Amino acid sequence: MRNQRNKFTLAKGITYLNGAYMSPLLKSVQKAGIDGIRKKGKPFGISSDDFFTEGELLRKQFAGLINQDDAKRVAIIPSASYGLSTAARNIMLEDGQKVIVAAEQFPSNVYPWLRRAAECNARVEIVKPPDTTILRGQKWNDEILASIDRKTRVVAIGHVHWADGTRFDLEAIRKRLDEVNGLLIIDGTQSVGALPFDMQKIRPDALICAGYKWLMGPYSIGLAYFGPHFDDGVPLEENWINRLNSEDFTALVKYEMNYQPGSLRYDVGEHSNFILVPMMIRALEQIRSWTPAAIQGYCKRISGPALDLLRAEGFWIEDEKWRGHHLFGIRLPEEYRLDDVKKAMIKNKISVSYRGSSVRVSPHVYNSEEDFARLVKAFRTVRPSR
Repeated sequence: MRNQRNKFTLAKGITYLNGAYMSPLLKSVQKAGIDGIRKKGKPFGISSDDFFTEGELLRKQFAGLINQDDAKRVAIIPSASYGLSTAARNIMLEDGQKVIVAAEQFPSNVYPWLRRAAECNARVEIVKPPDTTILRGQKWNDEILASIDRKTRVVAIGHVHWADGTRFDLEAIRKRLDEVNGLLIIDGTQSVGALPFDMQKIRPDALICAGYKWLMGPYSIGLAYFGPHFDDGVPLEENWINRLNSEDFTALVKYEMNYQPGSLRYDVGEHSNFILVPMMIRALEQIRSWTPAAIQGYCKRISGPALDLLRAEGFWIEDEKWRGHHLFGIRLPEEYRLDDVKKAMIKNKISVSYRGSSVRVSPHVYNSEEDFARLVKAFRTVRPSR
């Protein structure tokens, strides 16, 4: 893959290594949004079929991305918290059972479980990373696997940790959960779209993704897979379009107690968004054309030389086996001050994030080796004298 910056409207002179914060929009995605605004401006041209057709296309695009056969298991949601709250609401926890989460996990995948555990007299168990930089990712994964026991009802986790990119071995976690009849709920917001995700291998019970990061879509739309466990669940809201036969506008007052098939009962109200849905479709079309595997390979190629230089100068980055190439944390040598690093990044017009003790770097196909050379140069400007 070659650099794809020309497909975006990123400003010249800015080094944007912050896709985990928010992706820039492709030019084609912006156009889809503008076309959608114009369509909504002429409502006489919007038919009843338009409330359903593009949503179905969006489900199929997402299902294809994650290797899911049945697109009816994909729900259109407004946010990760909406999907994760839906999952938590529809899992019964027994007295004394536990939900396992990773330490410092994104709040949207913690708060719903704290509430559900409190409602059911269960508990949330937080698995902390080891206090070491030696085989840290491997040891953290080992701790998570060791924590899964007969009291475990749910493991709720990301594919990579949102703060530093540590990758979790979801296939191993799934296998261990099978032994104890546990459920695997994945927040894929910081991975799906940039890191290959295969439903057939991982077999999650639910996969929740916000759309504005690695799916490269607009804000306030996301996608979620809900497996068989949720087939008879209760949605967060009761809306007309999720009901069976809602395609027939003339019969909407013939109230229907049955829901649409699959996971469509969990769709957010007004999910037939004539602006956001076409944007999300176009973003997924482009990602599937590139492929997440190619995105990972590209990010590895452009970042590798710079990360080798930083390691040689005392910075710590997780071993490749236990992190993503699209999102990783750079931890500073002891003598560096984070405030000085922040000032250097601003001065050099480099956009990164700061999460805990990590400088979070998250490249994509609009970045280049030159961007990483500038990152190294910025770090060196704050190197303490020895």
